[in-house]
Amino acid sequence: MQVLKLLLLTVLLCILLHTASVSSSESEKDGGFCTAEKSTDSDTGSSSSCGCKASRSNLKSNEKEAMDASDEDVTIETEEKDADEGDIISKNDDAAFDPENFPRTNQMLFIKGGTFSMGTDEPVFPADGEMPSRKVTVDSFYMDEYEVSNAEFKRFVDETKYKTEAEKFGNSFVMDLYVSEETKSKITQMVAAAPWWLPVDGADWRHPEGPDSSLLDRMDHPVLHVSWNDATDYCTWAGKRLPTEAEFEYACRGGKEDRLFPWGNSLTPKGEHWMNIWQGEFPSSNTEEDGYGTTAPVS
Repeated sequence: MQVLKLLLLTVLLCILLHTASVSSSESEKDGGFCTAEKSTDSDTGSSSSCGCKASRSNLKSNEKEAMDASDEDVTIETEEKDADEGDIISKNDDAAFDPENFPRTNQMLFIKGGTFSMGTDEPVFPADGEMPSRKVTVDSFYMDEYEVSNAEFKRFVDETKYKTEAEKFGNSFVMDLYVSEETKSKITQMVAAAPWWLPVDGADWRHPEGPDSSLLDRMDHPVLHVSWNDATDYCTWAGKRLPTEAEFEYACRGGKEDRLFPWGNSLTPKGEHWMNIWQGEFPSSNTEEDGYGTTAPVS
């Protein structure tokens, strides 16, 4: 359904996944942490590990399987952090921003493959290319249980000294309701077709709303201002990859057909918010009924 597709698109860098034939060398950079249980295919009786090093090390020797895969050498472009990045960035390096002080959220879940109806026959946004609805089959795979948090992304940056494309470009787009008046006063251009998206100099993953913002109290929120290239580089470092569109939609549907949302057809079952999206009249007013104006904790 088109509404479901819109929901999926709101999830930023949402999930990474392993194929069922992941090798040990692909997993060693995943932080050595996994709570996923060993999964068994009920049809074949065969079992498969989630692929994480920590998970495999706990398996009995007679349960281990030989996993063959070849690693490709990948070069991730990095830059040293400038010495004069400002007080806000320096604050990101103290205890309040140390990823070691936050619970790991890189656990993976086993998604058993199958066939499902992908896309929609409803011509809501034809340009999205979701038509027609068609049957698609996906193999079993593993997917991150949570979105990639700022804490998890900072582990990657701390180890590799990685610079995102927003940091290299020097700007990124921010919703106007959450940009300070001081920052707005310095903006001289905007997108005519979407004036609520403001090009903010200094906006990046460390400064979600611009140079006068930080990740304080948001280290457990999803990382923002990350491009496709940034996401791919992060996945490579973690020994994972981005999901295909079919895998992503299949996982988000949760085995349900003809549902507007993964949990059913009601946006707010029993009056409760089950996802963090805009509430109110877009783009002029966000009532923040779910308790969050922008992002919410990943877990």
